[in-house]
Amino acid sequence: MKIIRSPSAMTAWSEGLRREGVRIGLVPTMGALHDGHRALIRAARLRCDALAVSIFVNPTQFGPREDLTKYPRHISRDRALCRKEGVDVCFEPTAEAMYPERFQTIVTLPTIARRWEGEVRPHHFSGVATVVTKLFGIVRPQISYFGQKDFQQSALVRQLVEDLNLGVTIVVGSTVREKDGLALSSRNVYLSPDDRVRAVTLYRSLQAGADVIRRGVRAGKVIQTAMHRVVKAEPSMAVDYLVVCNPHTLEPLSMVTGKAVLLGAVRLGPVRLIDNLLVTAF
Repeated sequence: MKIIRSPSAMTAWSEGLRREGVRIGLVPTMGALHDGHRALIRAARLRCDALAVSIFVNPTQFGPREDLTKYPRHISRDRALCRKEGVDVCFEPTAEAMYPERFQTIVTLPTIARRWEGEVRPHHFSGVATVVTKLFGIVRPQISYFGQKDFQQSALVRQLVEDLNLGVTIVVGSTVREKDGLALSSRNVYLSPDDRVRAVTLYRSLQAGADVIRRGVRAGKVIQTAMHRVVKAEPSMAVDYLVVCNPHTLEPLSMVTGKAVLLGAVRLGPVRLIDNLLVTAF
């Protein structure tokens, strides 16, 4: 497995393979890899001739009071996972290489980013859109893999690729969960033992919303009330949002008539958790 830090060297590697007709896959990550990342890497490995995993804690998607300096970094462990899963290249650029001195371009998607995560974290999605655009330009993959846990992010990336004609196929892998249902996240390591037990409340709240839909409830407010009721039973948990939305536009639904996504974000001690469930009203 190669380790490449220079953007120009990464592009040279990719371009050499593309000229030979090789199908290149990319799994963008911020490191601290877990079994959710492993599932994406394995799916990409099956579909692509050559596979790159980027490991870059992107500073532009963190707000001024967020956890950039504390974000977990385990590069040796990450490399070992990638090596075991047959990754061809770990792309590990520095912030200075990605954002040199005169860098000034920012990519924004004002509509799809304005609600939910975008409202709570106003700097986040411009940072995501900018770094993903750069990674696609540097690595030049034909296909790239993202996780469903970050549902709004994957919807934003799909829109970005469509709007800018980037020619990258986006594949969204299902959320990987612990046995009790907690979605895997690099930030779960911050949870205290007691908070780890409480953390599954978010997933249970989404399940409660899905259950009332399966029982025939279609009114968005009633579905959201069912989700909030579960979280209110856990007083240590604060809600940022629990909503039912159109899965493409992420606009809130007053009535569920087909496919919908239940989105949730809560705070538990110093940790912020996000999760979602896709549902269909028949």
